Amino acid sequence: MLTSGKAVKVTLYLSDGAKHHGIPVYTSILDYLFKSGIAGATVTKGVAGFGAKHRLHSAHILEISDHLPIKVEFIESREKVDAVLPELEKRCGCGLIEVNETNIIVPKRD
Repeated sequence: MLTSGKAVKVTLYLSDGAKHHGIPVYTSILDYLFKSGIAGATVTKGVAGFGAKHRLHSAHILEISDHLPIKVEFIESREKVDAVLPELEKRCGCGLIEVNETNIIVPKRD
């Protein structure tokens, strides 16, 4: 369980069309984070974006794109992030991983 103080925020930038062993990369990563005891993670799907290859992908009413941007974010202790990072690098493939030091406040629960 996270406590107030120093923590690390990890953001993974992916494409929803990317696969890892036949399943979407973001699903593989979310399952891995869950099984690794990470406190929580959020997956957000973008409506438009482009990556390193500079190809613009967007969601249109008449067409469904499988290359829309996906962002996976989680905040955890430095020790847990260091433990999961090597596997995230393997699963991320052609995506990008951003790691930032941060401070968090966990409100007291009554």
